[in-house]
Amino acid sequence: MLGEFSYCNPTKLHFGKGALRFLPSELAKYGKSVVLIYGGGSIKKNGIYEQVIEILNKSGKTVTEIAGVMPNPTRKKLEEGIEIARRANADLLLAVGGGSVCDYAKALSVSVHCKEDAWEKYYLRFEEPSCEIVPVGCVLTMAGTGSEMNAGAVITDSDAKLKIGHVFASESVMPRFSLLDPTFTMSLPRYQMVAGIYDIFNHICEQYFSGEDDNTSDYIAEGLMRSLLHSSRAAIKDMHDYEARSNIMWTATWALNTLIACGKSTDWMVHMLGQAVGAYTDATHGMTLAAVSLPYYRHIMPYGLEKFKRFAVNVWDIDQAGKSDEQVAKEGLAAMEKWMNELGLVTKISSLGANEEMIEGIADAVLVMKGGYKVLDRGEIVEILKESL
Repeated sequence: MLGEFSYCNPTKLHFGKGALRFLPSELAKYGKSVVLIYGGGSIKKNGIYEQVIEILNKSGKTVTEIAGVMPNPTRKKLEEGIEIARRANADLLLAVGGGSVCDYAKALSVSVHCKEDAWEKYYLRFEEPSCEIVPVGCVLTMAGTGSEMNAGAVITDSDAKLKIGHVFASESVMPRFSLLDPTFTMSLPRYQMVAGIYDIFNHICEQYFSGEDDNTSDYIAEGLMRSLLHSSRAAIKDMHDYEARSNIMWTATWALNTLIACGKSTDWMVHMLGQAVGAYTDATHGMTLAAVSLPYYRHIMPYGLEKFKRFAVNVWDIDQAGKSDEQVAKEGLAAMEKWMNELGLVTKISSLGANEEMIEGIADAVLVMKGGYKVLDRGEIVEILKESL
């Protein structure tokens, strides 16, 4: 393991059935003003909102709400939330929902006391916060992003058609606590469940497909991927299989809490491609990743052949006897495609609303990362996007 790193993750997790019972003790650590953040109202239909409100009231908190956080939170919504949180003099931001709600809360946490334009500072100049950061807590209702245990926050400028993620360097941006009850994910539609599963899988891939040394992080990543493959197949057979759903939820957290990035350069080009598609189509995040993954991985495979061969053998159990490294690697990607089809994932960006006229604009919106096996030029980005159609 050749990489050098520092590692710290301060988020406290409460996991399992009835995890909400830990909310009162966590709330007691913060001041009276709580800003409750949630999405389109599903938590009111499934009863989670009522449970959370009851706990907040019994804890003596003054509650201000920010509702309607969309699946791809926008700059405009962030600006709206900043004003609400400032007026409330927020002591804690409590996100109840999926990854987008958690992302939004973290973006808000560094923006409430920021004296500059938050979008300009954090998402265009990629600066770090120099102001007070409002603490965040999460009650997770969807497994996928890993946002409950990291410092990342993705925001979209709809007018500029830019969807940008900022992984903040400060540990203070990470949620102070997160409550993970797998039963809270049971009411999700199948489409959202499988999109979340692929988001998890690709988070692991983005970190795995980098570096050439013998790295412990890669062994952990392979175990997480194998667990996810097993649990995903069980979950699509029975969406109320608690064991499968709990394993998926736990894998999601470890896929992106920075542990398996230790000692790695990491890639993230699938996310850059998928987020650019999402900025143009407003499609579900996990599906945008699925739609661009195979063309991208087939394109970079020759540059990281040894790792793609290892992926085929250690994750997909491909028999390598009598085959070239390239044959083995290709069979691994074919097995991945078969699994994606089994789950019902979208594998073409045209199915998400993208068309050939958008390709040049989408390509312009792609941020080029340098941690993977091939640094893409613009021509390659256009080629991959066209193949994704």
